[in-house]
Amino acid sequence: MPESEPKVVAFLCRWCAYAGADTAGISRMKYPANVRPIRVMCSGRVDTIHVLYALRKGADCVLVAGCHPGDCYYMKGNLYMRRRMALLRNLLEFVGIEPERLQVSWVSAGEAKKFSEVAEHVVDVAKQLGKSRLKAEWEEGQ
Repeated sequence: MPESEPKVVAFLCRWCAYAGADTAGISRMKYPANVRPIRVMCSGRVDTIHVLYALRKGADCVLVAGCHPGDCYYMKGNLYMRRRMALLRNLLEFVGIEPERLQVSWVSAGEAKKFSEVAEHVVDVAKQLGKSRLKAEWEEGQ
């Protein structure tokens, strides 16, 4: 992948979003290759530290995708994630990082086309924002 292409880390719920991504792959639907999926048992397990670590290590955007509200395999995990990520977006803005670098989406297992569209949208957002300076600033301060 060319250096100019943005890097996107996607934390995907095992039961819904990851299954949607898997279905998109099996169905040969196109979505950007620079989206790196990480399967988690529930989107509610994605902590703010995971997102910050991905950004610090060079991700230009982070996507957290889970089951639709009310459909969580673990009852309320996705609702906890939604609240946590809203707070993190506020924190990112406070410290001078574009909050758009964190994207949240709801994708069910049967929504392969939606996953493909969400992945393309996040990559487009990353391209508009440009390369994240967080990794370089972190290494510079070390």
